Amino acid sequence: MASRTLSYFHSNSLLFFFTLDLQKLVPTMAEMSTPEVSPMAPAPAAESMPPVSASATLWRLKYVSLGVLVLQTTSLVLTMRYSRTLLGDGPRYLASSAVVSAELLKILTCTLLVCREHSYSVRGLNHVLTEEIVNKPMDTLKLAIPSGIYTLQNNLLYVALSNLDAATYQVTYQLKILTTALFSVSMLGRRLSMYQWLSLLILMIGVVFVQWPSESPAASGPEQQSAGSQLVGVLAVLAACCSSGFAGVYFEKILKETKQSVWVRNIQLGLFGLVFGLMGMFVYDGKRVMESGMFQGYNRITWIVVVLQALGGLVVAAVIKYADNILKSFTTSISIILSTIISYFWLQDFNPTSVFFLGAVLVIFATFLYGYQGKVSPTPSRV
Repeated sequence: MASRTLSYFHSNSLLFFFTLDLQKLVPTMAEMSTPEVSPMAPAPAAESMPPVSASATLWRLKYVSLGVLVLQTTSLVLTMRYSRTLLGDGPRYLASSAVVSAELLKILTCTLLVCREHSYSVRGLNHVLTEEIVNKPMDTLKLAIPSGIYTLQNNLLYVALSNLDAATYQVTYQLKILTTALFSVSMLGRRLSMYQWLSLLILMIGVVFVQWPSESPAASGPEQQSAGSQLVGVLAVLAACCSSGFAGVYFEKILKETKQSVWVRNIQLGLFGLVFGLMGMFVYDGKRVMESGMFQGYNRITWIVVVLQALGGLVVAAVIKYADNILKSFTTSISIILSTIISYFWLQDFNPTSVFFLGAVLVIFATFLYGYQGKVSPTPSRV
């Protein structure tokens, strides 16, 4: 188990530093947009190549980031579940503390990336942060809403994975695709085709099958979750789906309406998240923090969870900046297969049934149906 955990740590460390190089592919959003051409000066033939190159780079960045997101999502779910069920000496680590640590790490990482964009100039970094955060208070305050919701969502995920196995959680959490689609239609004016609405209906049916009670509860070990804890886990997932859909679309709207660096936006988001996270930690776990400290129960697995959670915020921000939020949600459905296999063979806390497999197949089919329809008849982009 120790060697397996160590190799897991090395693979996720490589994933983290790979994500930091995503920005090398496309330095600024301005380079991704179509360049303005003066009508008075005809462009030479050689200048017809940059838009094609920029388009190819955008395509590459979009799908590389989506692939990294799938890998990060699967790793986070499995390690978070493992850390919440791992028996050890001393108290278990506080979920609220892990959320605060992840927000702090995200702020530090994004600050480093902004500093790198300005050739590691402290003066340039100070100028950007002052200009974009301090001198634009209204734009900064807009991020308080999604930040508070994301903080609540992150805490709900710990509650869910403390009461549900990784595979059931992964499939049920795909309902955020439905909430994201509904908020995208209402807030962004995005149009969905008939086949896309059909895929969302199939998705809901699949999730219902996954949550269908098993008729053979006898085949369980001592760690079988009670009906009460299952209900708590499901309610936590449903609340997280609603919060994820709204906050994700709201954040996408802010990102795509401004030319500000995605890393600066994440610093703003992280600052509010840090404040909300600290408030929640001292309200709900203040007594335990005063007795045993903020980092009680931390071990190597806990820090891996913190790093992966911070990494997820960065990858998601890049994906919804260069792709779209619904596509981001559907890519996480691919991790259902990986989560189910690893949850069964490694964590050994999941006994799949035929009803679960039927529901999982329907969810995956809905994913491919939506993705295929999106390629054939893409939603027109707004200029």
